[in-house]
Amino acid sequence: MSSRRKTAPSIDPRYAEFPLRVGRSGIHRFGVFAVKTIPRGRKVIEYTGERLTRKQAKARQRDVGTKLVALFRLNQYWILDGFVGGSGAERINHCCDPNLKTRWIRGHILYFSARRIKPREELTVDYRFPAKAERAVCLCGSPKCRGTLNVK
Repeated sequence: MSSRRKTAPSIDPRYAEFPLRVGRSGIHRFGVFAVKTIPRGRKVIEYTGERLTRKQAKARQRDVGTKLVALFRLNQYWILDGFVGGSGAERINHCCDPNLKTRWIRGHILYFSARRIKPREELTVDYRFPAKAERAVCLCGSPKCRGTLNVK
């Protein structure tokens, strides 16, 4: 098993198409922020991390607790842990009215801008946790907030 990241959170510029920074978030702990304007419909950053099988991902959640992993399902077999070898995209917080959309393209998880994003604006994505999963409370503060990270 790879060692957990212990350095300050940052963006790996190899995976970001625009200048981004990690900073304190009003939503949850750290977030990712635009440094310059990002036009609508553009690739912003790729979500990267250590590839795990479903069995490995479940074991990792048990080992470190669900609050310390950033797991994202790539496909039926692979799950990425963004906290190990991640691009910084694992710090993007949830919002019920997000400014990013997720696309899976040829084995990659990519975030695209859903609208124009202003400098210093926090990047957000709708996590869309399954309705049947354990309910996770939303802290996004959007007028469109549904109160949960889960899809209803």
